[in-house]
This record gives sequence, C-alpha cells and structure tokens, in this order.
Amino acid sequence: MQSSVGWRRLFFSARGGDRKARGGTPDTVFLLLVLLMLVCGTVMSYSASAVYGEQFYNDSTYFLKRYVLFALLSVCLTVPFVLFAKPAFFRAFAVFLYSASLFLLILVLLIGTVGGGAQRWLVLGPLTLQPSEVAKLGLVLMLALVMSKYEDKITSQKKRGGSIRYGVLLPGALIGAICLLVAAEKHISGLLIIGMLGVFVMFLGGTRLRYLAFMAIAVAAAGTLLVLVSSYAQVRVDTWLHIEQVDPLGSAWQTLQGLYAIGSGGLFGLGLGKGRQKHGYVSQPQNDFIFTVICEELGFFGAFLILLLFLLLVLRGFRIASHAPDRFSALVVYGISLKLALQTVLNVAVVTNSMPNTGVSLPFFSSGGTFLAMQIFEMGIVLAISRYSTQKR
Repeated sequence: MQSSVGWRRLFFSARGGDRKARGGTPDTVFLLLVLLMLVCGTVMSYSASAVYGEQFYNDSTYFLKRYVLFALLSVCLTVPFVLFAKPAFFRAFAVFLYSASLFLLILVLLIGTVGGGAQRWLVLGPLTLQPSEVAKLGLVLMLALVMSKYEDKITSQKKRGGSIRYGVLLPGALIGAICLLVAAEKHISGLLIIGMLGVFVMFLGGTRLRYLAFMAIAVAAAGTLLVLVSSYAQVRVDTWLHIEQVDPLGSAWQTLQGLYAIGSGGLFGLGLGKGRQKHGYVSQPQNDFIFTVICEELGFFGAFLILLLFLLLVLRGFRIASHAPDRFSALVVYGISLKLALQTVLNVAVVTNSMPNTGVSLPFFSSGGTFLAMQIFEMGIVLAISRYSTQKR
C-alpha cells in the first residue's frame, strides 16, 4: 500500500495539492514539439503514400492533400479550445464525449462498415469516422472526472468508506461498457489500449493495487477470449508465432515486407522518397506500417530521432500534468500523454513483429482523418490546461 502511495506522490509531487491559477499562455515547448511532429508527419505522409496514391487514385498527392486538409481543419477547430476553454469546461465536456462515444460505438455495430475482418467505421457522407478513437479520449476524460470527484472516498481507509464502490466498481463499469462495445467490433488493439489507459488512470486516481491487478487480469482475459472466438484474430496470432512457417505470400506478406524495409534502411537510410518497399510491397504504406518507410528512408538514426520526439512530447505532457491546476486536469493530461506513448510503442511493436499485427496507427504519421483529428484535439486539451499551470513561468 505504501509503495503505491509513493508512486502517486511521484506523479503529483510538483503540484502541491489542488490549486487555482490564472490563465496564461500555452506551454511553448509542447506547442513547438506538436508543430514539429505535424511537419514530420506531413513530409513522411507524402513520401510513403505517393506511389500508392498514384496507383489507386491517379494522384500522387492524394493522401498528402487529405492529411493537410484534416490537419488544418482540426487545428482551426482546436484553437478556440486552447485559447478560451477553462479546466471546468472539460469537466462538462467529459460527460458529453463519453455519452457520445457509447452512442457511436453502438451505431457502428448496427450500420458500420466492415473492412479487414472488423466492423469499426461509420461512413458519414464524405467522411469516415472510427468511433473507438473518440471513445479513448471520452474514457480518459470521464475517468478523470470520476476519480477526482470521489478522491476522498476512493482513498478512504475505512472499512465502508467507499473505496471499492467509487475506486473499482464505478470506474470499472465505465471502462467495461466501452471495452464490451469495442470487443464486439473485433478490435483487439483498441481493447488493449482502452484497458491499459483505464487501469493507469485508476492507479493515479487512487485505486488500490490489488484491485487494479484484478482489472488487468480481466482485460487480458477479455483479449484472450476475443482471440479464441475470432478466426480473424487467430490468423494474426498464428502468423506472429510461426512467421517462418507461414506462407510469405499470404498472411505473413505485410509483416515480412515491413521487416525487409526496416532492415534495408541500415544506419542512414536510402534517402527521403527513395524507399523501395512502398512500391507495391508494404501494404498501404501510408497507414499502420508507415514506420517501416521511415526506417527504410531515414535509417536507424532518422527513426531514432522520430521516436525521441515522441518521448520528449510525452515527457513534456507529464511535466504539464504535474503542474496542472487541479487533480482532474492532471489526470486528463497524464491520460492523454500515456495514450500517445501507448499508440507509439504498440505501433513499433507491430511493425517489428514484436506483437501480432493488430492495426495500430502511429500518431501524427499514419493516414486516417479521425485518428489525426482526435490526436490534434487531444494536444489542444493539453495546451489549454497548460495555460492554467501552477508553475511559475
């Protein structure tokens, strides 16, 4: 018990309790890192997608234009939140977004589009929406709201102080509702990320470690069950475990071609735009496997610098969270920062065959309007909260 309290103090030690602060300017370092990520994402989006766009859309700039369009629209919609939204606003927004997430996840099961063996997308006119991406943020906000509101009861040492009701059952129900709907989509990576995010926010919120252990086991069991009942998932796992025995022209094709791309990059890469595996070998190189193109064209050092940028962005997010004006804001920023870290680590793990191919997008780089829009909006929330940092500037 003492060790878990110590870890929580490490995360919240710089805040000195819940304090109010007047709004200032957004965190400059975090903002510059986000803009640098968007620039790198734009460049690599074009480099990775030019061949694919020309082949299937007769336009080598097809995905570049989509990326820039979604990025600009998302930035324009996010800027007002950064400049004017106060932490109290996001408390009310948490309830709205979580409720909207449940509605969209149910809707996608009823009228969603099937692709790659899974039903995960809603087609809304010219737009394609992936509700699970909205649900990740909605869950982080809602958990932060609940864990901060009932902090005293969650951390109570009394026998009937409410630690189980408010520290386990209530947040567990919020996580379970989202996980159940995402599992119905056969979205293993989404289930994994949502489950891990939920457990992390609950830990910081004060839930006792022994209860979290049961939660983690439940998430793992749900993922295992999903694999057992899904032939689509079983093929992915079997390919991962026995890739040397699987047909290289069949289910192992994408993974093997990605590994070839990574290996051929060497230390310094083949040069920006000069990758070979994107010429019909790596399937949809502008999407989940874009990191393999980065490795091939920029080499080990280029890929290392990209990962270093991700690390700096996450660490800066943690710093902003540690100086947030209240516990709710801190939990939100910690949750968003961890989501960024999880997406990055899992994407790299997939393309290096360190885990089964589960379709995890790389933040700021992978093609996908919903994913990019949500990523930019999440960064906007962090910047909005950074304006009320209790740290002296």
